[in-house]
Amino acid sequence: MIEALLPDARLLWGAVILDFLLGDPVYAAHPVRLMGRTLTWFEARLRRAGWDGYAGGVALFFLMALAWAGGTGLLLIAANRIQPWLAMAIHLVLVYSLLALRDLLRHAAAVDAAAGRGDLEGARAAVSQLVGRDTNRMDAAACRRAAIESMSESLTDGFLSPLFWYALAGVPGIVTFKVVSTMDSMVGFKTPPYLYFGWCGARLDDAMNLLPARMAWLLIAAVAAPFGGLSAEKALRIGWQQHAIVPGPNSGWSEAATAGAIERRLIGPIWAGGKRVTSVWLGDPNDPEAGTSEDLRRAAMLITLTALAAALATVFLLVAIY
Repeated sequence: MIEALLPDARLLWGAVILDFLLGDPVYAAHPVRLMGRTLTWFEARLRRAGWDGYAGGVALFFLMALAWAGGTGLLLIAANRIQPWLAMAIHLVLVYSLLALRDLLRHAAAVDAAAGRGDLEGARAAVSQLVGRDTNRMDAAACRRAAIESMSESLTDGFLSPLFWYALAGVPGIVTFKVVSTMDSMVGFKTPPYLYFGWCGARLDDAMNLLPARMAWLLIAAVAAPFGGLSAEKALRIGWQQHAIVPGPNSGWSEAATAGAIERRLIGPIWAGGKRVTSVWLGDPNDPEAGTSEDLRRAAMLITLTALAAALATVFLLVAIY
């Protein structure tokens, strides 16, 4: 019955197609939403018991992994005993629900559309759904840059990492990755209530994105190579030289590679909490600042093709193995 949990090339390709065609499904039992509710329930009880430090954060991970990786595994095994096609359907919907690229591209397109019609407030509102920085100081170019940065960063944690962990460990792998990602987004903060309690989720998220982030750097360069308007050489060079400019061990790889590939500078002045937190630029100093509609469209094409290339490579790998 364990085969119901193993990675399946056909189901993965079906999930990828569904994500690209339809985007993230909206339904009451969406696993990520339910993971969030489960986490809130466990957190309240751990804190009530006095487990609000490092040990509580570790316990939270084990409880979440047991509930979700274990629970979905038992569900698929039970469904497979009833009817194999039922297990396949659940497997497909689950993997589809845990991939997230189309909605990100849609949000970025909304930023571009608002900026293109001169609706700066609309562009700021759209980009606020992608980034946590202050948007009231951002012009249209800054909104488009932020959308490009968000797309390139989320290529890793929203698509490549789920692919990687699914190929490596099947349904338990992708579910565990999403558990860790949910922990990082909900408790992985450096504020007093979460400084110790959220440490486990934040560090596990760094670890699980480590290899996919570096794969993103290489994939972006490979995808850029055949296109005249993109630079594979700069993607490799800027990714290698400037990935550490972006905070954290992972997100800078895809962001710096994207800046190099589209031959535009990203980031620029950023305000958060009413204060300027950075003025650094990411990319070749001789390249112009990103900010036009064409810049965003080229970045979206690059991210989309990179995601599709990664999905196809994973499918072919699974066919060869299984």
